[in-house]
Amino acid sequence: MADQSRPAIPILLGTARIGCRSAGVARAFLSALTERGGTITGLIDLAVLNLPVMRDRIGGSELAPPAAIELSEKMRVADGLLIVAPEYKNGYPGALKNAFDYLPAGILKRKPIGIVTVSSGGFGGLNCLAQLRLVCLAMGGIPIPLTLPVSHVEESVDQEGGVRDPKLAVRIGPFLDELVWYAEALLEQRRKDASRRGDVSGGR
Repeated sequence: MADQSRPAIPILLGTARIGCRSAGVARAFLSALTERGGTITGLIDLAVLNLPVMRDRIGGSELAPPAAIELSEKMRVADGLLIVAPEYKNGYPGALKNAFDYLPAGILKRKPIGIVTVSSGGFGGLNCLAQLRLVCLAMGGIPIPLTLPVSHVEESVDQEGGVRDPKLAVRIGPFLDELVWYAEALLEQRRKDASRRGDVSGGR
């Protein structure tokens, strides 16, 4: 049984590209969030899920792939989400949009979402960030105000998740603090709402 006292905040690696530098960034945040304590976390890797192109949303038929059902369940029980996504051609990866399109509408309702964007250039994926905020809102999620663009990723983080850039290392802690604060606050409110409804799931 999951620990109901700690918010569950998985990290979603929003690309399936082979050899992507964003994987190292996702590992860095997974390590930092694990070491911070107080949460339940884990890495959701779209390359591992290997979702086919979405033809029918979950619940629309009996044809949903098992990986899509697995992703949906992880999102359903999550109390927040941390997305790590690279910017491709001034936008976010198609694999990430494909994964989101499988999910039921409103699955992230009243759940906070931290967005970390990645680029090899100097702007840290700001176009990707702006677009992802809109998509997260469409799923009912609440993008937290604090954002974390990672610029010059080859110089900032290695593939094993080691943080090379001291400025980035300083920014990770406050970003995670804010995400966890929102996750704890909104989880408590969802529990109150569930209690009033007599919902035994506790708002998850």
